Amino acid sequence: MDPSLLPSLAWFATVAKHRSFTKAADEMGVTRAALSQNLKALEQKLQSRLLHRTTRHMSLTGEGQRLLDELQPALESINKAVINLNEANAEPAGLLRINTSRIAAKTLIEPNLAEFMLRYPKIQIELIMDDGMSNIVAEGCDAGIRLGDRLAGLTVAVPITPKLGMAVVASPAYWKKHGKPETPEDLAKHNCVSYRHTSSGAIFEWEFVAPKNHKPFTLRTHGRYTTNDDEGMIRAALDGMGVIQHIRLAVQPHLKSGKLVEVLKPWCHTFDGFYLYVPSREQMSPKVKALRDYLVEKRKQS
Repeated sequence: MDPSLLPSLAWFATVAKHRSFTKAADEMGVTRAALSQNLKALEQKLQSRLLHRTTRHMSLTGEGQRLLDELQPALESINKAVINLNEANAEPAGLLRINTSRIAAKTLIEPNLAEFMLRYPKIQIELIMDDGMSNIVAEGCDAGIRLGDRLAGLTVAVPITPKLGMAVVASPAYWKKHGKPETPEDLAKHNCVSYRHTSSGAIFEWEFVAPKNHKPFTLRTHGRYTTNDDEGMIRAALDGMGVIQHIRLAVQPHLKSGKLVEVLKPWCHTFDGFYLYVPSREQMSPKVKALRDYLVEKRKQS
């Protein structure tokens, strides 16, 4: 192919898009006369008439339409390559709005926020905490973080934690006073703190899996305290008020320090962890790529 044809082919595609020499010339920053002469020269080189011209109207010939149909995918690929190169070289900057569940915010974002913002000084962060499943496009967010089992049908998602597990925990003082359960059914004798989902209003039923046949089941527990704040639930357990079931990731620091003690571990199942999801992989901005790469890096370190 003659490389000298490329500029003229791009000009032809712009004229065809607008169906107007004047509008195309304005977009490209050239005169209408220069554009018209360029297109005439292209027709001469190709030995094909591409445009029907009158004083009032302009339309494509059959040859012009066929050429445009072949050109458009190639020009879009070239444009995409240029955009990707510019974005790869661009420093991540601007407001990054992240829609996340509260537990993901508390365990994955907030503990790493200072380091991330030090690494990317031109990024500003806004956290929108929402325990429901959010349409991040409609809400003007750049990315969302949710558990993998809530992302059915969303293909543009990257895991940012390993598989997670549930944990049944209480304070050492509580277990000393009331004894430890050996099976989930034994929880009927205990004061279990209930969690009410903010989005649906339903009470969370504790989730288990039978160690022998690996059959999952849920259990409705009972107790004197109900909250829709998972941090308040953890505080209640730390204060010796009762037993809670929570994602182990959220209570891991307290297990490590000994302030909480886990029971029924063989009965607690594992599941897909947290994922970062975005509207489109093709339109991922440098700031979102920076967040994705940072969280994946942290996942590999965990």
